[in-house]
Amino acid sequence: MKNLLFGILLGCFALMGCRSDEDSIQKIDQIINFYIQDANGKDLLIPDSIGSFTTISMNDVLASTDVANVSFSTKTAENSKRYLEYIAGATRQLQSGGDSDERVYRSQIRVALTKKLTDSTFSTPVNDTLEILYRWTPSVFEVSKVNYNNQLIFTKIQDQPNNVTIIK
Repeated sequence: MKNLLFGILLGCFALMGCRSDEDSIQKIDQIINFYIQDANGKDLLIPDSIGSFTTISMNDVLASTDVANVSFSTKTAENSKRYLEYIAGATRQLQSGGDSDERVYRSQIRVALTKKLTDSTFSTPVNDTLEILYRWTPSVFEVSKVNYNNQLIFTKIQDQPNNVTIIK
């Protein structure tokens, strides 16, 4: 009896191992790299540099509470430019598509930027709005567009990283 039960379990595991999972894997592409620079291409994320944004915070506008910080990290690219890496964390609100196989989700984030004016003075924070639109299908979940202060600044190009440049 034990051998029969063991044989049936072994057969079930063997059958489950033979099925193809490739159709059920969803590609997720949601990491965004935000570069902030001036019109001349000067990096504005240099720490402790006069004229750069030294304090940055992000708050989830669509969250259920007023204060919902959104996490990001500051990194340095190979070309020595600094950027903000946003992976996830803001609320995603369904915009369209409902029960269909093609949906659009939206995140809205308030970005507060404080600029270093002199060695000892800083500007009052500038509050900007970042809107991220995501495309969802059974096979992919990806960033599709990014708006900054209601201006389209990024549209997804297939198989390219999500590098977004903000001009301040």
